[in-house]
Amino acid sequence: MEILFDTQNIARILEGVFVTFQIAFIAIFFSIIFGFILGYLMTLKICLINFICRIYLESIRIIPILAWLFIVYFGFSSFLNLSGIMSCILVFSLWGIAEMGDLVRGAISSLPKHQSESGRALGLSEMQIQIFIILPQSIKRLMPSLVNLFTRMIKTTSLAALIGVSDMLKVGQQIIEVNLLSYPQASFWIYGGIFFIYFILCYPLSIYSKYLEKKYI
Repeated sequence: MEILFDTQNIARILEGVFVTFQIAFIAIFFSIIFGFILGYLMTLKICLINFICRIYLESIRIIPILAWLFIVYFGFSSFLNLSGIMSCILVFSLWGIAEMGDLVRGAISSLPKHQSESGRALGLSEMQIQIFIILPQSIKRLMPSLVNLFTRMIKTTSLAALIGVSDMLKVGQQIIEVNLLSYPQASFWIYGGIFFIYFILCYPLSIYSKYLEKKYI
């Protein structure tokens, strides 16, 4: 167990935690902005826009995230000179935008039509209806699913280790490889510690999501 509390190992794991946070939070930032735009566009009844959005959404969903990581890092990076972390941010952002867009579309579409009709009856313009009626109610309905998506994004960043990015999991593998001969049970303690860190990061978000679900849905 002492391998888990070695100061050098703790420092390295914390560096991995920082990389995990860096990838997850930048991807979440772009997902919120562009996912909201994508979701709103999908609610417009314009065939060409709906077709393009659907192609994007399905291509992201059908192809595994790991395959996207390999395509971007080992394929496109030779043209775009992307680092491993940049490749992860790009792929997780694209995935997050697609997921976020579909959640936003679902939240807006689930609102009863009489909400808009009531706004028109009160003399509100279409822009005012969107700003004061549709958006606030959609955001409330969206919140639980949004927090769940953030939890999934933090967990899914563990795939970054497969293209050599020194996130939490990759750092753990390196520590185990260096210490395996002197600590035969290194895998148990190091992976156990990483499991605990993921739990600490994601469990509060899971609890918060359930709270929001009870409050708004």
